[in-house]
Amino acid sequence: MNRDCSSKTRFCVIVAWSMLPLLLLEVGRGSERPPKSVEVIVGGLMSAEGGDWDPNRSPLKAPFGVDFNTSGDMWIVELEGGRVHKLDTAGKLHHMGGDGSRGYEGDGGALSSATFNGMHNCAIAPNGDLYIADTWNNCLRKVAAKSGTIATIAGTGQKGYSGDGGVATKATFDFVMCVTLSPTNDVLHIADINNRRIRAFDLKSGVVTTIAGNGLRGVPKDDAAAIESPLIDPRAVAQDSKGNVWILERSGNALRVVRPNGRIYTVAGTGHKGFVDGPGLKAEFGDPKHLCVDASDNVYIADDANAAIRRFDPRAGTVTTILGRGLGDSRIRLRNPHGVCYERGALYIVDMGNNRILRMQQP
Repeated sequence: MNRDCSSKTRFCVIVAWSMLPLLLLEVGRGSERPPKSVEVIVGGLMSAEGGDWDPNRSPLKAPFGVDFNTSGDMWIVELEGGRVHKLDTAGKLHHMGGDGSRGYEGDGGALSSATFNGMHNCAIAPNGDLYIADTWNNCLRKVAAKSGTIATIAGTGQKGYSGDGGVATKATFDFVMCVTLSPTNDVLHIADINNRRIRAFDLKSGVVTTIAGNGLRGVPKDDAAAIESPLIDPRAVAQDSKGNVWILERSGNALRVVRPNGRIYTVAGTGHKGFVDGPGLKAEFGDPKHLCVDASDNVYIADDANAAIRRFDPRAGTVTTILGRGLGDSRIRLRNPHGVCYERGALYIVDMGNNRILRMQQP
């Protein structure tokens, strides 16, 4: 890996995990180093931020999703780059799989020989198994931690909507946009965006079911049964510690929730594209793309067109901007933020347009 740190304004793309809380990034001008709320994990600061980072020199190409194993290694999937990387706790980036082509090869073999087509995010189980949303291949793939072997575990590779109540390998999907593990790590929630449904894959039984969406396009009515309700374009999904399933809609510009009783509600967003903080149902988003939930069940949203990271507080019912547009860390200028991942008291942000990954201490 190329670690070009020859310029005083250049930032090393890798830093040791143990040093992150103490890291003060070099700005190359003056001797003062005031503490910053955001640290660059892969990449550097842009010229407008006081650095000289060139996204075209990044070891990453359009990174979209990240997650962590129990050892603290970060796994990264790329959309356009078509590769899977691991950033270990020593700060070394490893290319683990994918050759940059758009393919669907490698099942039954090693991850290093696999190809992908439009990966959007990933999830890692406590045992180290890696689950990848292989979006344009219309399937979910698993890399077994013990053997390193990759296999398709949900979807046939063909577009469609079928298989509910049966084994996931025989079910069909239409753009597996997001996959996340439940807090109990026994269910994978899948945003099946073109089918306008949220589906659940039970890892114990191997059975897939639909838990939200009836396939029709529309805004669901509050307190309606989630599986009987329309959705606009459910792009991302995550479950919190109380059993609530949070659904983010991109062109719907809204955050919705399915309560444990199976009823659905819109909790944030007017449905119109804009940028407004405040009470959830008066807030506005700009093509939001991804979400995650922290240990206190706050919901973080990668608000793509607004170049911002937003937070929904479910207790107060409010939306605030925690990073971007001069807020949070006034230096940072996001460009098409996509992935967000909460891990060990910090929020990780995949700043896709700048080919970098940021770390923000508990917002």
